Amino acid sequence: MNSEIENLWANRDLLTKPESLQIVRDVISQLDRGVLRVATPPTDNTSEWTVNEWVKKAILLYFVSQQMKTEKVGIFTFNDKIPLKASFAEAGVRAVPPAVARYGSYQAPGVILMPSYVNIGAYIDERTMIDTWATVGSCAQIGKDVHLSGGVGIGGVLEPPQAAPVIIEDGAFIGSRCIVVEGARIGKRAVLGAGVTITGSSKIIDVTGANPVEYKGYVPANSVVIPGSYAKQFPAGEFHVPCAIIIGQRKSSTDLKTSLNDALRENSVSV
Repeated sequence: MNSEIENLWANRDLLTKPESLQIVRDVISQLDRGVLRVATPPTDNTSEWTVNEWVKKAILLYFVSQQMKTEKVGIFTFNDKIPLKASFAEAGVRAVPPAVARYGSYQAPGVILMPSYVNIGAYIDERTMIDTWATVGSCAQIGKDVHLSGGVGIGGVLEPPQAAPVIIEDGAFIGSRCIVVEGARIGKRAVLGAGVTITGSSKIIDVTGANPVEYKGYVPANSVVIPGSYAKQFPAGEFHVPCAIIIGQRKSSTDLKTSLNDALRENSVSV
């Protein structure tokens, strides 16, 4: 199927053939059921996430090949190329009105969708909570036992196809109104305090040791993170620009919210 999608990507004229359209639709169906993923997690501690470019190309081809269609859901009317997901009960997913998940996204058993939005290509693993007004962008990969708090914005990355999606690994806690975009990755069981912004180029500074340690676009596992700023020189003078600060490590003996509160107290920080 990989080579077939690559052929269609190279020659869009083939999309006029019913058999070609069926190939694209089969890929989206497998995404919808969690059989395929836009990005594959590492198999051991030494490997990295692998972006499956051809799957992202299939999503883009699906947009090109689909026609606009009106869909009525209760009192709501939608007009779009991509249908909404259904069969939440059969999948073991709790969806609270008016939660919306697009066809081609996957939610594993035990996922809870409060009034929220999940875009095509996204993968949400078991027992994860997507809280009220949180958004999960296209192709984002959300792990097991993750909590996306109210108003969290997880960015979507469809183009270019080789670009890594946003990845939130198992057990992470993402505080209210956080923004994670541009293929940033949040490590396992990391804790982001309210209002943290992580982009692909964000400075993430670990200040827990004698000297600062800087990361970009990646929060290491078990980190406790709060919003911060650093001084930067511009032609008009020195100004402070946003960054994220690692102020501690999650304690194995406490849950994620308690770890965040403990780290804030230990550093005399209020967020």
